[in-house]
Amino acid sequence: MPIRKLPDAPPSVHILGPTVFLVALGVGMGESYMWPRLVLLFGPEIRWLFLIGVSLQAVVMLEMARYAMATGESIFSGAARVFKPLMWFFFIVAIAVYIWPGHLSAGAAAFEEITGIPWVVTAVAGLILVGVIFSLAKVIYNVLENVLSLLIGALVLGTAVVAAMVGTWNDVVTTITGMFSFGYLPPEAMTAAWFPVIVGACAFAGPSGMQQMWYTLHLRDSGAGMGAHMPKVRGLRHAGEQEEMPARGFMFDTDNPAEMAKWRGWRRWVTFDALLLFWGITMLVTISFTVIAQSAVRQNPGVRDVIAGDDREVALTAMADAVSSAGSSVLGVVFLGFIALIGLNATLGLFDSFSRGQADMTYNFVPGAKKVRMSHLYAIFLWGVIIFGILILLFGPADGPSGILDTLAFLSTFAMGAYCVTLLLVNNRMLPKPIRPKWWTNVIIGFGAVFYLGMLFYSLFAYGVVVG
Repeated sequence: MPIRKLPDAPPSVHILGPTVFLVALGVGMGESYMWPRLVLLFGPEIRWLFLIGVSLQAVVMLEMARYAMATGESIFSGAARVFKPLMWFFFIVAIAVYIWPGHLSAGAAAFEEITGIPWVVTAVAGLILVGVIFSLAKVIYNVLENVLSLLIGALVLGTAVVAAMVGTWNDVVTTITGMFSFGYLPPEAMTAAWFPVIVGACAFAGPSGMQQMWYTLHLRDSGAGMGAHMPKVRGLRHAGEQEEMPARGFMFDTDNPAEMAKWRGWRRWVTFDALLLFWGITMLVTISFTVIAQSAVRQNPGVRDVIAGDDREVALTAMADAVSSAGSSVLGVVFLGFIALIGLNATLGLFDSFSRGQADMTYNFVPGAKKVRMSHLYAIFLWGVIIFGILILLFGPADGPSGILDTLAFLSTFAMGAYCVTLLLVNNRMLPKPIRPKWWTNVIIGFGAVFYLGMLFYSLFAYGVVVG
């Protein structure tokens, strides 16, 4: 790679940045819907799996950032440098996983509780809205960062206030202590109906599937590290202003003490992102939702039997009823409104990220693709996944919003195990020795691969089922 100067790192302590995308995706339907649903059924002790999942994700985030900030390239380009078919594997997996509009469909189910409008109608309208927003944006990263920051701020404050109104101190204590009930798995959890859902929920503990890989593209567009030397992706309306993408990334001089000092500054900056902004905010919001879920069980103990039956969507209604009990039915509507916003919030991040990733791989590795502007490739994949998502909603095989969400989560687990293996290969083979990960970091990432793939294949061989 050509050698260029590494930009000076910004202050370590900050509020906004590319991590807002991972927070937006991390504080998604897993934290607000899937995990509270499991708490309603199995109790707060099941959250020890969430603690492992979200902590793994924080370390993965740091390692994804290592390659992206050192080179300005995406992790997909790094994978192609190691073994090009590995990159194409992720290209195919992304299409297989993200044709399912799971987050938006679950949010639309909450909106149906408020308005009575069928969830399919709302989900289709939401998909079209997402396409219009990104097509009109001048610089997509800037628009999305501002929108997601506002939504996350409202979500964090709103859920904390609601949890304080409906919960008790005992709920908070059991929520926190439940995260340390390592090994707790009731017999009901070890069934073909629920174990695959638990596997998917572990993938949804923080950003799921390939969202961490796409984070490297957001880092590049934010100008983090060597990403400062790469052009930004523009919306379809402003595609004519798109600068030409370089054929490869850049590297800084790792033998220069001044450059290494700047590198350590960038690592401090992204570590603050991973530990305080990503891990902290994700944990805070999911604690709030778990407190609300426990309040729902206390108010209506029979909800467990209903969820264990065939009506999984009742989890939303039960939590809304618990919130309503704290004041009036208006509060229940506000709660469901938060769920609907989370669905839109996550879909904005997911569809943008999917389109970035596919466009990046197509532009760099499909012969002749460089004749097409990156912005046009982005638009093709964006509207392609939107149209396919609409077809799935209208004619697809999944039965209801939670069925779509469970399918997405379970397939995501496979991608996450695979990207842990990819990270080990890319960071330890493609980066100069002075900036490679430490041995203990490699051990944690290796554990992540075993954790995700182990649960996935256990479910397949023990129960012969992907999604119940």
